[in-house]
Amino acid sequence: MLAQPTATQLKALTDHAVVLLQKLVQTPSFSKEEQGTAAILTQTLQAWGLAPQQAGNNIYAWATPYAANRPTVWLVSHHDTVKPNKGYTRNPFGGEIENGMLYGLGSNDAGGPLVAMLAAAKFLATAAIPINLVILACAQEEISGPGGISSLLPHLPAADLVLVGEPTRLQAAVAEKGLLVLDCVAKGVAGHAARQEGVNALYEALPDLAWFRDFSFERISPTLGPMHMAVTQIEAGSQHNVVPDSCRFTVDIRVTDAYTHTQVLDIIRQHVKAEITPRSLRLQPSATPAGHKVLAAIESMGIATFGSPTLSDQALIPYPSVKIGPGDSARSHTANEFIYVQEIEQAIALYISLLKTVYP
Repeated sequence: MLAQPTATQLKALTDHAVVLLQKLVQTPSFSKEEQGTAAILTQTLQAWGLAPQQAGNNIYAWATPYAANRPTVWLVSHHDTVKPNKGYTRNPFGGEIENGMLYGLGSNDAGGPLVAMLAAAKFLATAAIPINLVILACAQEEISGPGGISSLLPHLPAADLVLVGEPTRLQAAVAEKGLLVLDCVAKGVAGHAARQEGVNALYEALPDLAWFRDFSFERISPTLGPMHMAVTQIEAGSQHNVVPDSCRFTVDIRVTDAYTHTQVLDIIRQHVKAEITPRSLRLQPSATPAGHKVLAAIESMGIATFGSPTLSDQALIPYPSVKIGPGDSARSHTANEFIYVQEIEQAIALYISLLKTVYP
């Protein structure tokens, strides 16, 4: 049976994690520009006795020796960030700790979950846990880029379980909405506005815009609830006296596991006149398979579960997964982002305990 860390060990693991998080926060790591944090992660894992490997700006390392007869578990989080918004009153790259809160861009999303996972892996590397455990610190998560988790899939064996580190208040997201972005074009005929010539593409778009606003999908996911669609961008016209011959608009759709992307597209095309072009079909909804033993472990530990409306690397991972981590999604991408140091300590203990429960 895998032992839990003592209070002294947990304190030391937390200290290591916090120092690492401060270094990461103090190093800008916007999506596609994560070279600095990749170097810090490599140096840290080497100092911890692990053997990190790098693919692009992704860093990964085996915490336990690989054995083909053992289940494989991935611990996945990301070290890229969005750019700081104009509301910051603190240095977004400060990393200072005040009143138990560590401030800085990416501290909550997802630096805290990442360093907690790394610290848990550090402990498990010296414990007799009967799994193949690999830690992945991914790039380009904030943009779901091809140089992120997708580029790592060919380097690793299939996973029996993936824990995705994101700020969930240490609740377990057992389902996550996917994303479908549509570029739409309503067609008209150009003409002179003064002579009321042509066919105004803006007016042609109006019934479609109203449909996206008002339509409700029939099937509702038991874990993720109803699907949501929103028209988020619109563009038409070149000058005031020319009737526009095209109106372009963008639709953001949060897809649940009640429909596939293809089914959603079929329904939309039956009701909408505009030309519809999906940007990508990659970002699928996900749900932890019913009957997977991680669900029994989560229930036995009293961990609350929910369906997540926000997107993460979970959408790109083709294996059973649960999204769980310290911090609060409501703090993500906000000014003066922070995470409590205590949350990181709690997460380290939880990750170790959860894996111990799933794989005793």
